[in-house]
Amino acid sequence: MADRRERRIDVITAVHAPSAPYLADAYKSLCAQELPEGWEWHWIVQEDGFSDAVRPHVPADDPRVTFHQGRPGGPGVARTMALAYTSGPYVKVLDADDQLTPGALARDLALLEADPALGWTTSRVLDLLPDGSTAGFDGDPDDGPLARGVVFDYWKANGYRAQVHPATLCTRRDLLLALGGWMALPASEDTGLLLALNAVAPGHFTREYGLLYRKWEGQATAQPGHYDDREREARMSVIESRTKALRN
Repeated sequence: MADRRERRIDVITAVHAPSAPYLADAYKSLCAQELPEGWEWHWIVQEDGFSDAVRPHVPADDPRVTFHQGRPGGPGVARTMALAYTSGPYVKVLDADDQLTPGALARDLALLEADPALGWTTSRVLDLLPDGSTAGFDGDPDDGPLARGVVFDYWKANGYRAQVHPATLCTRRDLLLALGGWMALPASEDTGLLLALNAVAPGHFTREYGLLYRKWEGQATAQPGHYDDREREARMSVIESRTKALRN
């Protein structure tokens, strides 16, 4: 009989106290996922720090959910620490304040299982606004494969904006480990991983919506420091240099 871990998708969520109340919605979206027969998901919730504020929001009676804490270092560090508790062939990222759409995990699995050369997948995103409404945009690429290097080329030519969203990433675990997980940056650590993945392996973009991306005042990308010109320039520089080194 095959090891159950061979048919598991590990879902990693980094969380800190302000975003903890949104974990209930993330969990609900996970429970609504329908996976192929024999497959299961494992939700790894990793707190960025030690507090008493997060644990009460983590389901305590579901064996598919594990909770861990660690020294604060930002979401990239928390996600990379969570890799220690993964065991399946695939890793899906789910931010604490976001929600998966129905069928998202099954679509990721179908693509990665069908093509051993495919390293990662991304999907379309709907912004989830504070009033509960959603909003999309028409800048997404066509549904289909993304060749090595195309995400970086677009990112470089369009003001350091990628044409696919890193918050929707699903990737092979061994590839993620080989790249060292998420970048140790104060922000844009997920974009750095996306570009690194695209530098070494082809991916796939699905135009079906795979994520509800919550917009709220406490999210990291809404903070003033995220747009500090000096820090942003440094972040983009190290992401670009790493990507070029991997491409070469």
